[in-house]
Amino acid sequence: MDFKYVSLVVLVMQTTTLVLIMRYSRAVAMTGPRYLASTAVVMAEVLKLVASVLLYWLEMYRASPVFRCPKKFLGQLWEDLFGEPKETLKLVVPALLFTVQNNLLYVALSNLDAATYQVTYQLKIMTTAIFSVLLLGRSLSGRKWLSLVILMAGVALVQFPSSTSSLHLNGRPILGVVAVLLACCSSGFAGVYFEKIVKGTTTSVWLRNFQLAVFSMLLGLGGVAVDLTAVQKDGFFQGYTHIVGVVVCLQALGGLVVAAVIKYADNILKGFATSVSLVFSSVISAVFLADLQLSMFFVIGASLVVLATMLYSQPDAKPQPEPEDSSPPKTEHV
Repeated sequence: MDFKYVSLVVLVMQTTTLVLIMRYSRAVAMTGPRYLASTAVVMAEVLKLVASVLLYWLEMYRASPVFRCPKKFLGQLWEDLFGEPKETLKLVVPALLFTVQNNLLYVALSNLDAATYQVTYQLKIMTTAIFSVLLLGRSLSGRKWLSLVILMAGVALVQFPSSTSSLHLNGRPILGVVAVLLACCSSGFAGVYFEKIVKGTTTSVWLRNFQLAVFSMLLGLGGVAVDLTAVQKDGFFQGYTHIVGVVVCLQALGGLVVAAVIKYADNILKGFATSVSLVFSSVISAVFLADLQLSMFFVIGASLVVLATMLYSQPDAKPQPEPEDSSPPKTEHV
């Protein structure tokens, strides 16, 4: 079984389902307060943390039956976390960068119109590829670079607003563009840096995911602190329903699937899978939820996404071996 393609297909399905369920959870009518996104993020990290520990335990048990004993496993987990603190602290970097990215996107959205934001943010596709070359030493052919440019244009068109927004922002466009560009760099570097950590050592990907979840959860509590007034008024789990529970579980599943994709594939392919899921979720949302109108921009953009995916998946041409010299050997005359 090729886990590379299995993980990518699962990522497409998970991302598509998450977008649709999350959109429904934020749009459905409620009698009380709506759930806070900050608490949902923290709960997703908690679930991801628990799932990563269980998967790491299963992996350790398969390697040695001695870890069937919970005490033995917890002792090994403690040693993995605190025996080499430098290795654990490496995960602070991507966790912090992802948090910074989310704040930068908030600044960008507060100062840019939707169209400018959506188009500019697709530069994260190129920053991911650039950091893959710089940090991982990956080599991309001219055809693959072209496919990335086509993908970037396609996703931008897919997300391009079909109508002019009635919201007029009195912000600073230059600040918004700088913020979204920094967010693109943060996103690309954090993803590739995590990939380098996962693939650069023999440490289990589930242990790495557990370490990342710990720091992400702690940083996520900072977002809860921003909503502290609402939490004190209506509680941490305000607005939670069965649908919200599904959203949280899908977010946690996404963290596990992304870890598998990075282990068996790479961040560039993850970008392609996310782009394909964007097309799927938009079509399903327009057909079944009727909350989105598909424009000509979408049709062109979706076609470009498919074209880019097909172009990137084509294997690079192997260099032709030099033909052997078939001429008869020269004889020396004495």
